Amino acid sequence: MTGDPAPGAEARFREVFGHLPEVVAYARRRGSRDPEAIGAETLTVAWRKLADVPTDDARPWLYATARNLVRAERRETRPPETGGHPAAPSAEIELGAGGLDPELAGALTALSDRDREALLLVAWEDLTPALAARSLGVTQAAFRVRLHRSRRRLRRLLEADDAVLSVPQLEVEEP
Repeated sequence: MTGDPAPGAEARFREVFGHLPEVVAYARRRGSRDPEAIGAETLTVAWRKLADVPTDDARPWLYATARNLVRAERRETRPPETGGHPAAPSAEIELGAGGLDPELAGALTALSDRDREALLLVAWEDLTPALAARSLGVTQAAFRVRLHRSRRRLRRLLEADDAVLSVPQLEVEEP
């Protein structure tokens, strides 16, 4: 065996490599300490497993790989657990980037990782529900249900913020 890449592999990888800025942005928005390294490692994995990378749209596969690498990065940097209790999961995503409304950022942070990822794959990564489902490894129907529930939870959180913010504005009659 010569170790030469399969015919067309280099051209195919150039197509995949074109998604590097999107993968780095994904890692940055998910709170990676080193999004460029996550992007590089994601593409290294893509080269090794090029036959597994879908030809129609590589982004779901790349985001799934980057998601796993960001999670591994967090596990490596998590402070040691104390008292036998696991460290609480954190919503280490860059919500303040791009002038995101503070109320929306707070509501997104309050969501579970699962709900937040469903929303962000569609809203920030510009994936269709079908592609987002592929990225998460679930059926399209399951993803659509997850997305619907995530949107409902986000809406409730935002409405709760509005209710809390409007309370001081109520006029209270003194006796």
